[in-house]
Amino acid sequence: METYAEAAQTAVELVRRIPDDAWDGPGLGEWDLRALVGHTSRAFVTVLTYLERPAEQEDIDSPEGYYALLPSMTGEGIDQAAVAQRGRDAGEALGADPAAAFAELGARAVAAARAADPDALITTIAGGLRVRSYVPTRTVELVVHGLDIAAAAGLDVAFAEETVGEAVGVLARTGVRLGHGAVLLRALTGRAPTPPGFTVV
Repeated sequence: METYAEAAQTAVELVRRIPDDAWDGPGLGEWDLRALVGHTSRAFVTVLTYLERPAEQEDIDSPEGYYALLPSMTGEGIDQAAVAQRGRDAGEALGADPAAAFAELGARAVAAARAADPDALITTIAGGLRVRSYVPTRTVELVVHGLDIAAAAGLDVAFAEETVGEAVGVLARTGVRLGHGAVLLRALTGRAPTPPGFTVV
């Protein structure tokens, strides 16, 4: 939970530094910066939502299990148009002071995650998993999209080494689970670049 808290605090501080005239500028892909920040805020919103949805069984065993399952899903998990629209909607929902709204969501989500039983089963779009398996996926989202926000806004950001290590570890294990272990090892050791368009999410 502490890496999630650190990622949240770093992302909140980053968003506070976004210039007023940058919110309607380019963000990521089809998103403007407001929509990108809105999408990132879902790393808070989903924690708050899913902690209120108990599950009866554990369908997913780990953070990498969650990510590895998403490509095979139908519906919400891979509907890119729906993902894009949720980002825009979340950006609009941040209102007239998006940085303050983002910070408020972050504080609530971190408090809820810290108060939750790590072994409690919750229901997500991918199925039932334990809190301790889901929260690290939100740390990944905060780190990855925090870097996206910083790049779009022309700002610097530095997440803690432990937080970045957790995000990298989850994504590397996802790649291995998806059968891309050799590709990752060759890229990380300078043997060969990843194929064009390669991603594990």
